[in-house]
Amino acid sequence: MTQPKPTIRSGSRSLGITLVALSAFALAACAQDRVVQTGSIYPYDYRDRHPIVLSDKPHHLDIFVRGSRLDDRQTEDLDSFVEKYRKEGKGRISIQVPRSEAGAGRTLDSLRVRLRDAGIPSNAYSVSHYDPTQSGLAAPIRLSFRHMAAQVEGPCGLWPQDLGVSDAGFNMRNEPYWNHGCATQSNVASQIADPVDLVRGRTPGAVDPVRRSANIQKLREGNDPSTNYQQDGRGGISDVGD
Repeated sequence: MTQPKPTIRSGSRSLGITLVALSAFALAACAQDRVVQTGSIYPYDYRDRHPIVLSDKPHHLDIFVRGSRLDDRQTEDLDSFVEKYRKEGKGRISIQVPRSEAGAGRTLDSLRVRLRDAGIPSNAYSVSHYDPTQSGLAAPIRLSFRHMAAQVEGPCGLWPQDLGVSDAGFNMRNEPYWNHGCATQSNVASQIADPVDLVRGRTPGAVDPVRRSANIQKLREGNDPSTNYQQDGRGGISDVGD
């Protein structure tokens, strides 16, 4: 006797497919942990909006023609410029001389002599001429070289959003305005003596075991190990105590 074939209903078949799909999804979820981050792409932290970066930028010195030779202040400025070039300079020094400035040639000759006395050979700088953009104004001799410096990546003073009541959407989101922290970052970048300090720390220097042992002994005795500076009554430091 032939047995009748069981009837498969469409509802049961859909339920089976759904169960299989759910099982596969659960197994896939257990196989790998996925981290999904959602949120606004607007950077809230000022260090993300205005990061400090290291870049090559020019260092300038303008020497105005004030006589047949360099005066005392110009000499000091030039010596400081040369010292910075020795420590941080890249490439050659660029010297631009104004064409229409009377006496610029004599000032340039004095400048060359000062550079020679400071140990800067003639092949370490190049001389070119330029035409001043405005007649009647004093045109300086421009010295420059490139060096590594820290600076904010983007310019400050941008206002992409209105901070007033006209932009209700921005006010409702309670987000910091774009320029927040830019001036602080710029000031920090300009005060860095060595830009590499922003990338990595310095190697610790040698310790003074005698001084350290004396400080430890004072701490054990309950005394203050810091240094006491005593004024002599005239605005100067006379005695320095341990």
